Amino acid sequence: MSWGVFDSGVGGLTVFKALRESLPETPLVYLGDTARVPYGVRSVETVREYAREAAVFMSTAGVEGVIIACNTASAVALDAFRDVFRGSVLGVVEPGVSEALAATRRGRIGIIGTPATVRSDAYGSRIRALRPDATVVSSACPLFVPLAEEGWTRGEVPTLVARRYLASLKEAGVDTVVLACTHYPLLREVIAEEMGPAVRLVDSASAVSREAVRRQQSAQWQRSEPHNGARDRFCVTDAGGAFASVAARFLGAPIPSLETVHLPHSGA
Repeated sequence: MSWGVFDSGVGGLTVFKALRESLPETPLVYLGDTARVPYGVRSVETVREYAREAAVFMSTAGVEGVIIACNTASAVALDAFRDVFRGSVLGVVEPGVSEALAATRRGRIGIIGTPATVRSDAYGSRIRALRPDATVVSSACPLFVPLAEEGWTRGEVPTLVARRYLASLKEAGVDTVVLACTHYPLLREVIAEEMGPAVRLVDSASAVSREAVRRQQSAQWQRSEPHNGARDRFCVTDAGGAFASVAARFLGAPIPSLETVHLPHSGA
């Protein structure tokens, strides 16, 4: 089986990296809608239309499954993507919620994400639906995204930012924190140090990649030829900016090539 990873920008590369490590023989296609990032400032219907357009592209890219790595699109446009793409579709919310509920000891769960993700309450509402007695405390952490993209993941600045953002979670006594943004795994060490060793961190990027592996194994999809890296495709809707350099930082190695693509209209 081949997988695609769709994100509004570069953050979904943490999902791509987790997939590459878990499924070394599986070809992957990455699509970053860099011409229209960020999605968090768009209307719900606009994000849904963007998702439908991405679904058309992934249908033509030949992948059999897609992970919606963008938390905003996962929260408001998963069904819109599925309306167009007929293969397996995974969002980051459900796997993250499942692992958080399995990890929590006292039902006190913290959610950190972008302002749009926190406003959507996608994680919180799903947690409360599955465990009504759970206490959910959310904190928007907008500066974590530029810090991750600039490589400022250690030191005084990210530590001070984390201390400010995570104060409400510490005061609430959460025992589990969901990293509800695909950028945040790059700041995992700083977050872990601030929250302390007794608090478990759930990485939504790793959680969704594990679910993809489970689905692939349960369906017994097998490949006869080994993956050689050349089959991976990295596609963006605007190749300007620093995508390639940031991607190398996220993946730990340069990307082999970068394609600029046009997203076809969904016809919806």
